[in-house]
Amino acid sequence: MNHILINATHSEEIRVAIVRNKKLTSLNIETSLNQKNKGNIYKGRISRVEQSLEAAFVDYGKERQGFLPFKEVTEALRVNTQASGEKLTISDVLKKGQEIIVQVEKEERGNKGAALSTYINLAGAYMILMPDNAKSNGISRQITSSDRQLLKKSLLKSPCQKTLA
Repeated sequence: MNHILINATHSEEIRVAIVRNKKLTSLNIETSLNQKNKGNIYKGRISRVEQSLEAAFVDYGKERQGFLPFKEVTEALRVNTQASGEKLTISDVLKKGQEIIVQVEKEERGNKGAALSTYINLAGAYMILMPDNAKSNGISRQITSSDRQLLKKSLLKSPCQKTLA
């Protein structure tokens, strides 16, 4: 049997524990001093495109700008883009001032900004919805195989998957 225990008696700290069969399996302590941004989704603006790094810097409203490598730019942004040379580069796809939706993959550390991605993941209890990835099938193995197959078929029929295919 699973239990989720929440202690929010102090305004500056919240503790969440997951107990399974009378054993602590997870403990998360969040304080107002170190708010986590990992997994958060932001609307940002490209402030600089660095061809030599194959990356862009994104102002997404935090103290430091985020770092967006070209491999983390979704195919949806690459569509209808003409390569200026032999192959498609980041400066062909992203332009300074362009607005973009990003998700924080790694927190800011030291003097480095957060690592960002345009592959958005929305985690749920039994599946992860990845609307920008046509190959996504993040469905929990806790669901029976017949139900998993039904969910996969439903996802393939969904409007967000059709627009990406």
